[in-house]
Amino acid sequence: MKIISGDQLKQVDLVVDAVYAGFKTERGGMADPLVPLVGVSRQGGFRYRGSKDRPTLLVLTSNLGEPEWPDQLDETTGTFVYYGDNRQPGRLLHDTPRFGNLLLRQIFDWAHLGQRHLVPPILVFTTEATGRSFRFRGLAVPGSPALASTEDLVALWKTTAGQRFQNYKATFTLLDEAVVPRTWVHAVGQGHFSELAPSAWTAWVESGGIHPLIAPRSQVIRSKAEQLPRGADDESLIDVIRQRFKDNPYGFEACAGALTRLLLPDVSRLDLTRPWRDGGRDGIGRLRLGKGPAAIEVDFALEAKCYGPNNSVGVRELSRLISRIKHREFGVLVTTSHVDKQAYQEVTDDGHPVILTTARDIVGLLRSAGLQTPEQVGAWLDGITSGS
Repeated sequence: MKIISGDQLKQVDLVVDAVYAGFKTERGGMADPLVPLVGVSRQGGFRYRGSKDRPTLLVLTSNLGEPEWPDQLDETTGTFVYYGDNRQPGRLLHDTPRFGNLLLRQIFDWAHLGQRHLVPPILVFTTEATGRSFRFRGLAVPGSPALASTEDLVALWKTTAGQRFQNYKATFTLLDEAVVPRTWVHAVGQGHFSELAPSAWTAWVESGGIHPLIAPRSQVIRSKAEQLPRGADDESLIDVIRQRFKDNPYGFEACAGALTRLLLPDVSRLDLTRPWRDGGRDGIGRLRLGKGPAAIEVDFALEAKCYGPNNSVGVRELSRLISRIKHREFGVLVTTSHVDKQAYQEVTDDGHPVILTTARDIVGLLRSAGLQTPEQVGAWLDGITSGS
């Protein structure tokens, strides 16, 4: 891993996935590396050069760890989902101290109206665990090839302490540029034209064509720790489900079905089938691919296992699911625990089309759906099971 700090920050280009680290000042504090690196201010998720009405450079930073506003980076598709800066009740959507939501609305408006030359370069950084360090994730543009212009910037309602308020959910695409020249960054930051603009950026400005930074994931076998909740707050959410269904494996099927719909929003049909001898209960579903009359449907099988953290899903359970998958179908496993190493290895090595959804994945689905507390998860489960 390449780490850059100190005086180097005033000289280097921006390299995707390089880490730019803070450094000690003469007074003993830690300096923010983004100040000498790209010339923006020291604080905030939104940092920009120019003015709020005509920004010349925009920097977005995220720790990817806010449970209430879960920014998401998908390295495989180059998609970056970023939430705005109206995160507390008492303010209007665009009335934020650092004008973050105002900037989001402005740059997406320019992009949608074909005024892409007005959109500032957008640099995406994520924070590292130690010190004031940032990892450069890439040069981004507003929007996504997979979304319509009505879907890439949406205002969401949330409720905190009984008060409702709105915030933006913005979708960006990282461009296929491994290196962004610092000379270009500082030239455009000062409002000057530069011929050193990356080619993917120039192509987007001129035609609107997006060339995403796509990085296919190598085969990864997650460890037990990587499949279970990260901390006590996440554990409390999954424990609500375990306690509700620990003596009712059939009842967990409805929960697994609802989680599958969160995981695969285009599920068009999901039916629960009769209980089987081993105590499990299956689901058969259909996933719609494409849109309108051209769409097709693909069948899948669902297997649900409500287990405690020390009871893993093994080869036997996965073999049962795999045996039910027919040609051109896939499987979905939903478990409140984890998949043991041997079973995970066999699914990966043999290339079985099975989506392994473990406890940590479930927590992510719940949080993305706005379920942040045990009470909210409990109420959600009440709604799922009330009609069963």
